[in-house]
Amino acid sequence: MNLIAIWPRLYEQEREATMHLARKENFGPAVSPISPRLELGAYEALWLRKGATFKTIADKFAGDPSALPSDFVSVAEANDCARLVFAETVKKGVAPFGVRIHHAGDYPQKLRDAKYPIELLYFQGVWELTETRCIAIVGARDATDEGKQRAKQLARDLTARKRPDGKDDFTIVSGLAAGIDRVAHEAAIANGGRTIAVIGTPLGTYYPKENGDMQDRIAKEFLLISQIPFLRYAAQAVPQNRLFFPERNVTMSALTEATIIVEASDTSGTLTQARAALYQKRKLFILDSCFRKDLRWPHAYEAQGAIRVRSMEDIWSHLD
Repeated sequence: MNLIAIWPRLYEQEREATMHLARKENFGPAVSPISPRLELGAYEALWLRKGATFKTIADKFAGDPSALPSDFVSVAEANDCARLVFAETVKKGVAPFGVRIHHAGDYPQKLRDAKYPIELLYFQGVWELTETRCIAIVGARDATDEGKQRAKQLARDLTARKRPDGKDDFTIVSGLAAGIDRVAHEAAIANGGRTIAVIGTPLGTYYPKENGDMQDRIAKEFLLISQIPFLRYAAQAVPQNRLFFPERNVTMSALTEATIIVEASDTSGTLTQARAALYQKRKLFILDSCFRKDLRWPHAYEAQGAIRVRSMEDIWSHLD
């Protein structure tokens, strides 16, 4: 793409992201300004350091709970990374987008329940959906027809549930993978409900590619969230980037009050979310159809506190 065409849009992206947020403490008024542009650049810089993982970065912040990404990165390095990120978002057509930073603005404190909490999130869409009651519906990518139908019915039932004031009660959250995830998003939308997708790639990257249409629609009409660093993702190969997907399941669990597993094998990545839900003290629902003789995980997680779902009443009784 012609750089002359890129720079006007790049300027608009940077101008929006340079607007300051207020830094918040646990009590009292905001005490200092935060530059989203600087913090996203610093976050990306931390990910470019050798051996960086969600654990190593979380450990760094655990040692200084009041720190921001820019406390560990020089201004020059952060600005350099920010410029590269904005160029990448322009190239991919990611506009507009926003960030949420720990210690500032509308960062959801429930995300701190993750074992390795995320300091910065990218998003497109309606961030206020994170303040609604959220339920995750997840399962196998290579889903059976029966599993897809169960996921569709779950999303319909949950989005149809009304509070006493008549407002919708639950927002459906999933990971925009093939199979169960896509069906859950589609059914929520088709039923007039709300949905949030937490993806395992940077904004503007589609996986699988055939879900690109759904990703774009969710970004425009609902909420799309990513914690994946643009620059690290672009710098490494596919096998390493696959490791980002289980970590997004951890964030998905922290964002929600409950996870419902529709179907999964004993080696499914979905089980990362099951473990996270139990660790984070979220409700974990497992459909009765998962309890088969050839699967070990449903019984193991039930013994740890997961709830076996034989009917929707098993879900309602634990949510209301």
